[in-house]
Amino acid sequence: MDDPNRPPVEFGAVPSPDDQAHRRAVARHGELTKPAGSLGRMEELGVWIAARQGNCPPRRFARPRAVVFAGDHGVARNGVSAYPSEVTTQMVSNIRSGGAAINALAANAGAGVRVVDISVDGATEEAVSAHKIRRSSGSLDVEDALTEQEVRSAVLAGRALADEEIDAGADLLIAGEMGIGNTTPAAVLIAALTSSEPVAVVGRGTGIDDTAWIRKTAAVRDGLRRARRVSDDPLALLRTSAGADLAAMAGFLAQASVRGTPVILDGMVVGSAAMVAEELAPGAVRWWLAGHRSVEPAAALVLDHLDLRPVLDMDMRLGEGSGAMAALPVVNAAVRVLAEMSTFEQAGIRGPTGAEATGRTEVTSDAEG
Repeated sequence: MDDPNRPPVEFGAVPSPDDQAHRRAVARHGELTKPAGSLGRMEELGVWIAARQGNCPPRRFARPRAVVFAGDHGVARNGVSAYPSEVTTQMVSNIRSGGAAINALAANAGAGVRVVDISVDGATEEAVSAHKIRRSSGSLDVEDALTEQEVRSAVLAGRALADEEIDAGADLLIAGEMGIGNTTPAAVLIAALTSSEPVAVVGRGTGIDDTAWIRKTAAVRDGLRRARRVSDDPLALLRTSAGADLAAMAGFLAQASVRGTPVILDGMVVGSAAMVAEELAPGAVRWWLAGHRSVEPAAALVLDHLDLRPVLDMDMRLGEGSGAMAALPVVNAAVRVLAEMSTFEQAGIRGPTGAEATGRTEVTSDAEG
């Protein structure tokens, strides 16, 4: 039995996308005023959205939202980042005031941005810290990142944040992150779940030099020794190796899928949380698009593990949800193409012959995600 002092961490069943809407969207692409398949993956994305909305043609997103999970990590004291930990607190204020990259990209995409303090090692405004679990997380190379109570509370905080956003009308979600040193716990999670070695998952993060890379690799190595013992238990893995921000992100991503709300994933850090979210709510990946291919080496392992194909490949590695937000205009364009283009019949244009129509759009397993 669960300890009554520990809230249970359970997720409902993940719904399946709508097969009928999927088929109607594929058929509609064959009727639009263009050669079949001529818009490539843009056609696949439109079909993907139609199936998640259960509607063809799909609707334009009315309230896309990014939630940026902020938190500090004890392992940052080992010199694994090019920036000091106090930058996390400063960047939370910058995002709140609209001055970060995620704000500029969201303005371009017509999306809203919310930043939440889950485990920042500093004071933040009450509006940001309502779901705060603790100040910083433990140094994963020598101790658990969280207690059993804290990891449960963090996952439930993420679940609650997804519910808050969806209940307020969000019809597409993006998870972002802000935290100095957070690529180190992300690397440990990815290595543990893909049976990879530290050198395969450690990148340059904020732009570290060779000496800092060696320190970071050593921290990941030590953290991985502890993580591998619990890699088959998602809560224990988060407790041992993640930190409150990543645990909350995993709960957020899992619950978004349970609620049938599409998500655009960002890069490596969000990807590591997504891998755990898929363990918490099997089938959650069916509601996720990969926004971009991060240059962090572990990001490719995430995409392979989740069998996702990114929308963009632009050598990005900032975080904050920036890569996912950069992909949103492309996703929006795919929706408009399927919803707003005329059919051959509507335009009075002669359509393809039977032989020409054999190139009709087929959506691959990559697009189904």
